[in-house]
Amino acid sequence: MNADRIADIVGQWARERPDLDPTPLLIIGRIQQMAAALDTALRPPFAAADLGNGDFDVLAALRREGAPYTLTAGELSQRMLVTTGAVTKRVDRLIARGLVSRSVSAADARGRVVGLTPAGVALTDRLIEEHLANEAAILRGLGDSDRRTLERLLAAMTRALESRDSGPWGEGQAG
Repeated sequence: MNADRIADIVGQWARERPDLDPTPLLIIGRIQQMAAALDTALRPPFAAADLGNGDFDVLAALRREGAPYTLTAGELSQRMLVTTGAVTKRVDRLIARGLVSRSVSAADARGRVVGLTPAGVALTDRLIEEHLANEAAILRGLGDSDRRTLERLLAAMTRALESRDSGPWGEGQAG
């Protein structure tokens, strides 16, 4: 059996519907397949730390801010590209674990900020080391030139997709 299932699918569509160009699947299908494989490869350190999907994103966003490691829910939402509702659920889980706290904002007494606890800083610092080592291991098979090319192509594809989402097709609508 051919190890390239995406190419097989493209071949099947080309045979069954020669009036269509199925070659975009060679890129989009592989990206989707790779995203699933990356999730499987990157998840173990977070699961071992008993973090749910997205919990590390909260910790990392706060840690990247630098001391005092605080952000509002809205700022977390923007940095993580998720809704404030998703942020609230994640923050509540992390509060229960003692990794973050919620407190009154020094800038606006009506507002609340989320901040890393010392335990949250320690866990985040340990996990980011594991995470970056894991990512480096995944990319080890690519040379520097291939990595730079892939970075450039992925950035270009992201810009094109973001441009499309804000263009005439509407946000997230497929053609």
